Amino acid sequence: MRPTSVEILEPQAGPTVSLAGNTYRTLLSGTQTGGAYAVIDMLVPPGGGPAPHAHAEVQENFFVIEGEVVVRSDTQTYTAGVGTFINIAKGGAVHNFKNESEAVAHLLCIVAPAGTEEMFAEAGQPVAPGTFLPPPRLEPADIARLQGIARRYGQEVFAPTYFDQPTR
Repeated sequence: MRPTSVEILEPQAGPTVSLAGNTYRTLLSGTQTGGAYAVIDMLVPPGGGPAPHAHAEVQENFFVIEGEVVVRSDTQTYTAGVGTFINIAKGGAVHNFKNESEAVAHLLCIVAPAGTEEMFAEAGQPVAPGTFLPPPRLEPADIARLQGIARRYGQEVFAPTYFDQPTR
């Protein structure tokens, strides 16, 4: 049976959270897609970006709308500017991205299957769209809590200095 309507999300609608200083707005959740995928609008301030992480069962794609981010993995470092598409295939490659510029980076993220958006909602703090909170100062208990949340969603989080270490 064909759907009878088209879903439209207004420009500032959708649950929005601040996580580690970044702002993530869920445009389409797993609840809406039967768990198949989720779409997340990401605003990453200068100096922002997630810690190195891996997810063996999640395909993650990014499209850079504005600004630029430096994408790192064990095998490469790449500065991704406007119009760049980044594909992180299932399998668990350790990766991250960081905004090393002076301007906010704007990314569209698609994850399949869904669930990452739920992890962001659980770990982050609700904010108004476009709002940036400073990255929190994390104590060991905070780090352990965040790692526990990540594990429940099939994610493994590494130290921020992971890519700085000569041998991993």
